[in-house]
Amino acid sequence: MSTNPGHRGSRRAGEVFDFIIVGGGAAGCVLANRLSEDPSTRVLLLEAGRSDYPWDLYIHMPGAFQFTIGKRLYDWKYESDPEPHMHGRRISHPRGKVLGGSSSINAMNFQRGNPLDYERWGADPGMEKWDFAHCLPYFKRMENAIDSGDEWRGDAGPLKIERGPAKNPLFDAMFEAVQQAGYSLTDDVNGYRQEGFSTFDRNIYRGRRLSAARAYLHPVKRRPNLHVRTQALVTGVIMRGKRAVGVSYSRLGRAHTAFGEEIILSGGAINSPQLLQLSGIGNARELHAVGVAPIHDLPGVGENLQDHLETYVQYACKQPVTLAPALKWRNRPKIGLQWLLTHTGPAATNHFECGGFIRSDETIEYPNLMFHMLPLAIRVDGTAHPGHGYQGHIGPMYSDARGSLKIKSSDPRQHPSMVFNYLSTEQDRHEWVQSIRVARHILTQPAFDAFNAGELSPGPSVQSDEQILDWVRREAETGLHPSCTAKMGTDSASVLDPSTLRVWGIDGLRVVDASSMPHITNGNIYAPVVMLAEKAADLILGNTPLQPLEQEFYRSSSDQAEVPGLSD
Repeated sequence: MSTNPGHRGSRRAGEVFDFIIVGGGAAGCVLANRLSEDPSTRVLLLEAGRSDYPWDLYIHMPGAFQFTIGKRLYDWKYESDPEPHMHGRRISHPRGKVLGGSSSINAMNFQRGNPLDYERWGADPGMEKWDFAHCLPYFKRMENAIDSGDEWRGDAGPLKIERGPAKNPLFDAMFEAVQQAGYSLTDDVNGYRQEGFSTFDRNIYRGRRLSAARAYLHPVKRRPNLHVRTQALVTGVIMRGKRAVGVSYSRLGRAHTAFGEEIILSGGAINSPQLLQLSGIGNARELHAVGVAPIHDLPGVGENLQDHLETYVQYACKQPVTLAPALKWRNRPKIGLQWLLTHTGPAATNHFECGGFIRSDETIEYPNLMFHMLPLAIRVDGTAHPGHGYQGHIGPMYSDARGSLKIKSSDPRQHPSMVFNYLSTEQDRHEWVQSIRVARHILTQPAFDAFNAGELSPGPSVQSDEQILDWVRREAETGLHPSCTAKMGTDSASVLDPSTLRVWGIDGLRVVDASSMPHITNGNIYAPVVMLAEKAADLILGNTPLQPLEQEFYRSSSDQAEVPGLSD
């Protein structure tokens, strides 16, 4: 049996820091900024990918994000094991392998989630200070919500957030159609009322992607006490008994060690539990089986894996108002030049400019479905309908399916085994049938009559519950929100102490990223991860936490009894 790679190296062989942050994604960039504010504190940030160079148009041009997915220069290119309830399909799981992490390659949607998500967090034992009142001030601290000005939103934070302009006629049709279908509009899905339809916030500023690296890291990279190293793959946490004292890492073909008073894993919901397991922290029996010497038996590591599954309902379009011309090769040079010169045009937006959050039926307390509109009929792999088309993306937000992540060997370069167990529960299957019926109900309202040239996908032949589920099993893809694999909590399945984000039973080691979440939130998870890292920074530094804000928020169960659409 091989030894744990984290044991290699001596303290004299490496540099010494106060904080070592593993992972330069959303959480890592926030922590690097906040923890290095004191010039006497030495901070090392290690990122396995390369830098987000200013000349890399695929990163900084919002409309080019699809070109980063599946490319080794940007993407870890993870893949699930054959999913037992998805016809044995392996589901691709892109994750950012570049400074900024997935915030440098994602679709740039910015959604806090519903306030009741955090009430759910706060209701778990030991999680009282993670309820919405305690999280809201950190959302406000991180935001500069340019197009939203009220007490719900921040106006001075590093994250400059713009609203989608939503000028396409198909967006107008969607806003009219959802009202015809019986749904409501809302002023701001990140404000008082999430339920309803609105233009969406995006982490785009003046026509450029505003990743966590651009917002938090680049403005402070010249601090003499902050050291940022890219192409640095951390291979293990160095342990002295039950205390983490450093990390071993490989950079440009050479082995290195670095030592720190605090080691903070921020590699995300896949990398962080993988590194814990590689370092001997996890299910002891399973670690033995793959040749890793256990240091601390913590069975929750890699469990509780959650994600959003989504798909799209597509229609052919009668009118030439879609983005189809932008996909033609002959038009791309002109579009690219327009963006380079003015940061405007089709390349200056993510095109997911509006959508909404709705409940699938009246028994649901708060929105459990997310819908967003795209004026184009295109698959995740880039395959587009040859003519004009459009689509609605939809999926359940609170599946009760749970998966797991496990290393296959002691080799840190081998991707772990992941099974998400999509569609494995009755609730999940029921809500998926509802999702497709809701999307169709919206997209076939009279407001779309001038555009609707017939359903392309799933297609008219897919009608029964079982036909819908079979189609979802064949076509649905990840919403790119893996989370919860090293959850905060106090029960036997928890990995982190909610009051410190330290790994239970281990000194000097914390996890701050999407894996720290106990339950997935409603919507894209970038904003919740940044909030979590902002709050964690105060916990790590021992700062007085921001005072909770007891603000009222919309509760659909008390204001609206009926949910339209499914019985019409």
